[in-house]
Amino acid sequence: MTPLEPNTQPAMNDVVYAVGNALGTGIVIRDGLYTSQTPEEEDGRWKWMRFSAAASPGNSGGPLLDKDGKVIGVVLMKSPDENLNYALPIDLVLKAPANLAVADTRELYQLDVIDNKHSGRFKFEFPLPKSFADFSSNYQKNYNAGADQELHDLLAENDSILFPKGSGSSRLLHTGSNLNPFPTLLHRNSNGTWVVAGTNDSKGNLTHNGYVSKAAVGSQLMFHLRKPDDVSSKQLYNDPKLFMDLLLQGAPLQRRIGSEQVRITSLGQPTEQRNFTDAYQRRWQVRVWPMAYDNSKLIAFLLPVPDGYAAMIRVVSAKNEHEETIDLNALTNYVYVSYSGTLAQWKEYLANTDLLPSTLSSIAIGFDYGNDFRYQSRRLGFAYTPKLQKIDQDSQLVLGMSYFEDQGKVVWDVSNVLVKSNIDNAERVGVNRHVAPSDDLDDSFRNSWDKVVQRSHPDDGVPYSENDMTFIGTVGGSPVTAAAKPGVLYTAFYGVDGPRPEDTMKGKLNLLTEKLQINEH
Repeated sequence: MTPLEPNTQPAMNDVVYAVGNALGTGIVIRDGLYTSQTPEEEDGRWKWMRFSAAASPGNSGGPLLDKDGKVIGVVLMKSPDENLNYALPIDLVLKAPANLAVADTRELYQLDVIDNKHSGRFKFEFPLPKSFADFSSNYQKNYNAGADQELHDLLAENDSILFPKGSGSSRLLHTGSNLNPFPTLLHRNSNGTWVVAGTNDSKGNLTHNGYVSKAAVGSQLMFHLRKPDDVSSKQLYNDPKLFMDLLLQGAPLQRRIGSEQVRITSLGQPTEQRNFTDAYQRRWQVRVWPMAYDNSKLIAFLLPVPDGYAAMIRVVSAKNEHEETIDLNALTNYVYVSYSGTLAQWKEYLANTDLLPSTLSSIAIGFDYGNDFRYQSRRLGFAYTPKLQKIDQDSQLVLGMSYFEDQGKVVWDVSNVLVKSNIDNAERVGVNRHVAPSDDLDDSFRNSWDKVVQRSHPDDGVPYSENDMTFIGTVGGSPVTAAAKPGVLYTAFYGVDGPRPEDTMKGKLNLLTEKLQINEH
């Protein structure tokens, strides 16, 4: 086969032809004009050829020809707006070193939890010739190493603002859990304050009381999979195909085939499986599925929770798998989620000891249906019997998890405990952690703390009504005195739907507090 002859000095405004496999439909030839030149964006190291011949995905790497069929450039980019597309002059291709592959470009790197970007240099070279497989392997190895360095540099440059030690972290470190089982991310807002990113999740129902909730948070989809009642936690955690099949039932995913969008019902078994432990000793299951005929992969970071999974998922270009994975590795340290489930679900979940976050290894949760419920940690303990509220397999336990400082170190631990007689019943008991505000916080934190210290309403042992429920609460532990000013206090409450007599409510509170033990001060 005779190669096309090059033309290294094409005339401006001459007719040109873009040749390539446009949109994957076969070889297409389209005409236009060689209209202008544009300096390369970073340093003006060369000039792009700009041309008006139509270009589409599939043209990249194809030739740009002059009116005589000679190669004047290689089509590389489509213009985002008007039809003035980009080609690299063939003269630059011919002058490239024959025995050396060289990459040299700038990259912007960003992590979803902060707005700051890192501008770095992606630069390397390796000898040629190589087979395509060896070339691809060398390129990918260098590209991945560059991504590792970019992320490292981004985190190093922003060390002074990163949660939890960075500026703007105090408010979040002094705020208890919102008890939400839907996972989201921490984020540093435009005011420099770390907050919990809001979500607008949608729900798809599964059989046997299961469901999938999803919402986009930054560059990933966040999921909460509540497993169906006929699926055990052991089955779910040990069968990634089962997880993905359930996810696709509750949150349909489509694949383009030709001009049609076809629903995916299963991705089969993942091709990659590993575990990952984040900085707070939460144990994630990482699963990767290839997306057939799309040169992309679905990366799932799965966090086992009592009723199923909390998950982060991205669908990414196969070339960027490593880069996207290290992003998700870093983001695990900013995930905000509480642990919720029925007592039956908790019993199954706690049996999976190798998947539990380390904070739960120091917490004893015990219950005997119809007899008693017990919670004991190094921070607090409490217990009650059905005289306070019903205890059965449908009772709902929520551990509100949050980030807070403990003896000079920021931990991810339980800040709220809520137990309901069942999912639908409004009867509940709860114990909440409160921490003395630091000097940099505003008066709202100080006022809230002072009310707890002074045992003011609603923690004064007096029943009150709110949202068609009756509540009664108190501050646990010994009264605060001038000589004893604790940095941490706990409040306990009982609530039930409808109006109730004062004596009944006080009796319920006594049943809760008689075995309430506060170990943290």
